[in-house]
Amino acid sequence: MRNRRGMFAPLTIVLVGCLAFTFASSAQDKPEKIDLEVINKIKAEGLERSQVMQTLSWLTDVHGPRLTNSTNYIKAANWAKDQLTQWGLQNAHLESWGPFGRGWTLNGFTATMTKPSYAPIIAYPKAWSGSTNGVVRGPVVYLKADNEEQLAQYKGKLKGAIVLVAAPQEVKAHFTALGVRTTDEQLLAMANADGQPGGRGGNFGGGGRGGPQQGAFALLNAKWKMIYEEGAGIVLEPGRGDGGDFIVSAATMAPPTDPSAGFANRPRPQAKGVNIVPQAVLTPEHYNRMIRILEKGVPVEAEFEIKASYQDQDEMNYNVIAEIPGTDLKDEIVMVGGHFDSWHSGTGATDNAAGSAVAMEVVRILKTLGLQPRRTIRIGLWGGEEQGLLGSRAYVEQHFGARQPAPGGAAGGPGGGGPGGFGGPQGPLVTKPEHAKFSGYFNLDNGTGKIRGVYLQGNEAVRSIFRAWLTPFKDMGASTITINNTGGTDHQSFDGVGLPGFQFIQDDVEYNTRTHHYNMDVWDRIQADDMKQASVIIASFVYNTAMRDEKLPRKPMQGGAGSAGR
Repeated sequence: MRNRRGMFAPLTIVLVGCLAFTFASSAQDKPEKIDLEVINKIKAEGLERSQVMQTLSWLTDVHGPRLTNSTNYIKAANWAKDQLTQWGLQNAHLESWGPFGRGWTLNGFTATMTKPSYAPIIAYPKAWSGSTNGVVRGPVVYLKADNEEQLAQYKGKLKGAIVLVAAPQEVKAHFTALGVRTTDEQLLAMANADGQPGGRGGNFGGGGRGGPQQGAFALLNAKWKMIYEEGAGIVLEPGRGDGGDFIVSAATMAPPTDPSAGFANRPRPQAKGVNIVPQAVLTPEHYNRMIRILEKGVPVEAEFEIKASYQDQDEMNYNVIAEIPGTDLKDEIVMVGGHFDSWHSGTGATDNAAGSAVAMEVVRILKTLGLQPRRTIRIGLWGGEEQGLLGSRAYVEQHFGARQPAPGGAAGGPGGGGPGGFGGPQGPLVTKPEHAKFSGYFNLDNGTGKIRGVYLQGNEAVRSIFRAWLTPFKDMGASTITINNTGGTDHQSFDGVGLPGFQFIQDDVEYNTRTHHYNMDVWDRIQADDMKQASVIIASFVYNTAMRDEKLPRKPMQGGAGSAGR
């Protein structure tokens, strides 16, 4: 928008006009009652006597990464259960779901280049990687091929070898800040959105079909087929990232024997009894250096060792559940939560100990203040989110209902149909009695950033309600309401079966540049003031939902596409 002199008009004028219109357009709605005295008490407790960073430190520093079904996950889940009980919540327990498959724990790891000169290597094993047979030492083999025919030159040379499987990764300088706050322009665009899907969701699967992508995918499959068939000692690849901060996730499995089999038919790394070649991810600068040396005709030698163990005694995983009982509407439920599991190379701080610690702080605040909610308030900390929202999907199916697969559709699991309205053709929704008694679910899983507003998830009926609830927090930077959806996290499990499930708009901070699935997703990257702000806002949303005369309105049921966890 420009003024008469051709200069940009101040954005504040645009925003004020928009807000004035927003309030005018909602004047005919039934006024939403807000107990400001309680909201102010929530603010005082959450801002002045916060325990959220202490909770976060227990989850990250003490218990460390919480890979689904790992020893760390189970220990951290039991700690959270006991802490919730200590705060006075009732019925705190670990609720099973699954079977998920075996857990995995890293017990030891070394990585060094020994020739042409000694250098420690920054690297991390992939989750569910197999252990090496002692120390693997010797020449490094770069599996360089532009097509499958060129792979023949490496036949018989990979057994027990240290193999570089991928091309070097380009590393560029950063000329923009790695950490950012959401701008006024971005918030205004979200407020004016027309309901198109948004967010950071993603689907299980490989690259696109056809053309160069299909050829590259086929070549990569052929490489991994040869690696597994020949029995490589360890496979190395560069991580996405730089400066020693890079992304590490799950081990790569051998391709299906049937070339026509899809990605979803590939064995899962957590499957019991599956053999997995040892694998590690390197910071690209160290990976690239070895390739540059090799391409000069100079041999490279290295030493690697992975000591890992599988936990397969109990293939079930567990969600952490506890509640504050309601009073006159105690049979109705309000939920708050986030996923409890993480990847393994950092300590899962922004993804998603932050959301779990905030959810725990929400119920601590409400319990500490001695508030008597009309509806029962229940916290859910979910496992298996990183593998496809598995824990929350199972919980929703067990308690509220599920969409049945359409005739001929696949049932359950990532990439197929199944609970929560995810994936594939969907049949009818089959509900359980608790479905009718559910009011709303509030989720946090976009990192450490402060809350700037809320996604309506296409539910226009809650706009005026949430607008009123955000009013006391405008001075804290939270006022934006967008009709848009956001994907990739556990609110979708509720939304997929017609229950009001919401995720908050958050500042990105360093989420996509330094922490989300990176090895530096640690406590130190968390912004304490943002965590406190998020805690008091969500606590007020949960309390307001629990105190309304009516449950939150629901949108008409629609089908939805499946989405993997973030």
